[in-house]
Amino acid sequence: MTVPARIGLFGGSFNPPHLAHLALARLALTHLTLDEVRWLPAGAPWQKPAAALAPAALRRDMVTALIAGEPGMVLDERELHRQGPSYTLDTVHEFQSEQPDAELCLIIGQDQYARLNTWHGARELLRRVKLAVAAREGQPVAPPAAWADVSHTAVVLPLPRTDISATEIRARCAAGATASSLAALVGLPVASLLEQHALYRGQLRA
Repeated sequence: MTVPARIGLFGGSFNPPHLAHLALARLALTHLTLDEVRWLPAGAPWQKPAAALAPAALRRDMVTALIAGEPGMVLDERELHRQGPSYTLDTVHEFQSEQPDAELCLIIGQDQYARLNTWHGARELLRRVKLAVAAREGQPVAPPAAWADVSHTAVVLPLPRTDISATEIRARCAAGATASSLAALVGLPVASLLEQHALYRGQLRA
């Protein structure tokens, strides 16, 4: 008898991807005994302004660089090629059509969990996936207040404290940070791409 695959879905703008993202994906892979974690860069995140995003192809390349050689980590480009907003529910529908027996686990952060009720098709999404919520050290994990009556499964991932944030990385890039100074936040391969393409500096080198 074949055991159904256990797949973690890890979506986001990855603008840029960084080592805290990788730490969360590794934790989910082991803590939940997943077969793989699918990294799903969003083509057009519906809750974020497109003008603030690095080009989709470069965000894809940065994810590829970040997870290179990482067991169980897989880049999935489907949302990058989808027309219109990137809705997680659409992605889940596709996975369940392709692998109807797979167990899907949606990996999200604590802030995302707190506002999950604002997501497109949120209640249906909860019926179709399990949630894995990254918990900040010392902070309780709570569902949206509006969901007191909504039954769902949420596993808490105890993520060690980190001060890495995409906002801070973009600010450093805007100030002219070099690859060597960014490597501790994003890894050297991603840092090299940030420097090579002058990302988040208001211009893009070919």
